Order: sequence, then C-alpha cells, then structure tokens
Amino acid sequence: MKKVYYLKTCNTCLRILEELNLSSDFVLQDIKSEEITVKQLDIMKQLAGTYEALFSKRAKLYKEMDLKNQNLKEPDYKHYLLEHYTFLSRPVIIFNNHIFIGNSKKVIEHAKQMIHG
Repeated sequence: MKKVYYLKTCNTCLRILEELNLSSDFVLQDIKSEEITVKQLDIMKQLAGTYEALFSKRAKLYKEMDLKNQNLKEPDYKHYLLEHYTFLSRPVIIFNNHIFIGNSKKVIEHAKQMIHG
C-alpha cells in the first residue's frame, strides 16, 4: 500500500508532499473532504500499534475539549480520530508495511529513505 493521509489546507503537509516527491502510484487522501473510514483507521492502528500513536495532542480541539485532563483509553482515541479529522497527527504516510506519522524532521527523513532507497 502506498497512501498519504493529509490536509490540503495544511501548508506543512503540502511542503512535505513536495519534499517527498512521491510517485504517481501513491494515493493521496485529503482527510477533510474524504473522511477516514473505520477500516482505514484500523489498518493505520495495526501498523502504528495504537490509536494513541495516531492521535495529535497538538490539535486545537484537544485543548478546547480539555482532553488532556481526561484519562483517555484506546477506544477514546479511536472515537475522537473518527469523529474529527483534526485529531489525526498529519501527515500519515503508508509505504508497503511501514507507517510514518506526523511531520517531525526525523519521521520525514526516515520516510524519504524508505520510499526512495
């Protein structure tokens, strides 16, 4: 599988996509216009290990909903990830059986090395 979950309104996501210079066989999914399905999220979770690993604690809604003061468990992370796209740590890049989550330099460099050899 070659897929990227991103936001087309996010400058960081767009910069990373440009930097990665992905081949045309990658499927790009704008998570705002095409919501993540339960099946897609479950595939991401299998690769990532947990729903929490996919969850962005930097999301504005996370602060607004005061989620940091709640004792969130895996079902809660799954619920919020499916409820609103902003909770997904972006971008999520899936290349074969590898997943790269978020936009840290280290994650993007690792993705680049895996994709381009």
